[in-house]
Amino acid sequence: MRLTDALDRFLVQLDADGRSIHTRRQYERHVGLLDHWLDSTDHAHSIERVNHETVAAFLSSPMARNRPDGKPKKATAMNSLRTSVRTFFRFAHAAGYVAQDPGRLIKRAITSPGPPRSLSVDEQDRLTDILAKGESFEDRRDAVLFGFMLRSGARVGSTVALNVEDVDIHAQEVRIHAKGDRVEKIYLSAETAEQLRTWIGERPDGPLFATRHGGRLTTRQVARRLGQWVEIAGIKRAASPHSLRHSFAMHLYARTHDVLLVKEALRHRSVASTLVYARVDGERLRSALG
Repeated sequence: MRLTDALDRFLVQLDADGRSIHTRRQYERHVGLLDHWLDSTDHAHSIERVNHETVAAFLSSPMARNRPDGKPKKATAMNSLRTSVRTFFRFAHAAGYVAQDPGRLIKRAITSPGPPRSLSVDEQDRLTDILAKGESFEDRRDAVLFGFMLRSGARVGSTVALNVEDVDIHAQEVRIHAKGDRVEKIYLSAETAEQLRTWIGERPDGPLFATRHGGRLTTRQVARRLGQWVEIAGIKRAASPHSLRHSFAMHLYARTHDVLLVKEALRHRSVASTLVYARVDGERLRSALG
């Protein structure tokens, strides 16, 4: 069986398991890179001919270790690649496509996660101030949209999926569609609830954050709009929609010093994902030590 045929079957299995399109695309990209490397090195494309030494040679190759621009990949990116290859071959072995698992010896490198890429309080204020000055439909929508993301920590995918009927202004709650098709509640401040009430107006349904013509915004459009506003606000560092989620979390942790509360606010399944916000608060340790 060709490796690409096994990959196609693996992607079907991921779909059957309910994995997201983003997860499936990452596996397709990573295992596809392995197939490309096999082709460039005249290795056999038959999955039965791939062994643990072949996999080690691939992971050690410049094709695996370098980005398309030739610069070395980050350690976290390499770990992601290792995980994809290991998971793929574990599936191939379990499915009976290979007698032995070629990825069984792969180990992730020990890395320390970097600090979250968030906006400082001053940068958040500058962004909010410049958003408030907009007058067009898109400007007013963006002010509510990015204000909501900054004050709720909602992911961009969940945000663009919101409908008007998901918002309960009276209860100051919004129902969001989280990872794994889970429906969860997020709580709104009185200020954010009032902004949403004004923005919704008399609309009974439809996308909460729509284009001028009523269509649903895409995550790509949101990212592009945010980049434009960040530039207008004179913020030098790059910022993505996920930066707003990080900014919310760091601000909440700075106010409460409560990791579990931040975990619940971000709707993390494990507190391990939330601990990164506690690690960056070195000033508390400096203060405690005198």
